[in-house]
Amino acid sequence: MYDGSYFGVGRDPGGDREGRSGYASYDRVSSNADVSAMVVWRTFGGATRVLDVGCAKGFVVEAMTELGIEAEGCDVSAFAVENAVPGARGRVRQADVTSGLPWPDRSFDVVCALETLEHLPPESVPVVLSELRRVCAGFVYATIPSFGSNGGGGPDGFFEGKVRPEREPYYESLGPGYSGPVPYDDLARDVEGNPVEGHLTIASYRWWTEAFEAVGFERRADVERRIYADIEPAGLAVAWNIYVMEAPGAPRRIANPRSPEATLVELGLRHPLFGVV
Repeated sequence: MYDGSYFGVGRDPGGDREGRSGYASYDRVSSNADVSAMVVWRTFGGATRVLDVGCAKGFVVEAMTELGIEAEGCDVSAFAVENAVPGARGRVRQADVTSGLPWPDRSFDVVCALETLEHLPPESVPVVLSELRRVCAGFVYATIPSFGSNGGGGPDGFFEGKVRPEREPYYESLGPGYSGPVPYDDLARDVEGNPVEGHLTIASYRWWTEAFEAVGFERRADVERRIYADIEPAGLAVAWNIYVMEAPGAPRRIANPRSPEATLVELGLRHPLFGVV
């Protein structure tokens, strides 16, 4: 699914997606790469090495590198890696997280999985989370489309756009006790009849939290609250369903926040989220 057409090849870049999965135009702006990178820099002030799992063409890797982070990335899409952006070349590689990542244990202070884990089938989730834990020495920062009560530091999730429209009332009627995952036949579809964006696991915050906890992570709602406060000015707080998970033995200093003002002055940056220098 994740060939050139998913990333906008052969599409009208000035049009919309016409109900198809993927992007009409995939670039650093549409990927929210600058906001994502600044959130990592701001939130995990003690991090040195960061891995972006599901990095696509590497826009977030490029943006993190510009902020002085030693960033690497991987993606299952050969097209995306072969067409990586200039600032990420040599830093991204093709890898399938379901069969193992090509890094030693505890290689990274932070492992990002931004709009990635929902692309896995539910039965693959435990194996993948175990692999993220293996390469993570500190924290996993993930955004995953979710429904139900947040149970952490941000807005609740929702079913709209995630299940078939005609099935939304049914799932709403199930109440807070329902965790999912939503059965394959009830997942939202694009005009070609495929699950929207390739999303295969649509589940509740509780389901994802318990899946992370089952492999040893601890959810850090306090860190999530900081992120939600930072992204609110960009209008992303409702759209991003955020999880921050602490690995066993993680140095707490990794999640010490940086002052955005001091950071921008130091780097001489202009940034729409945290102000102008």
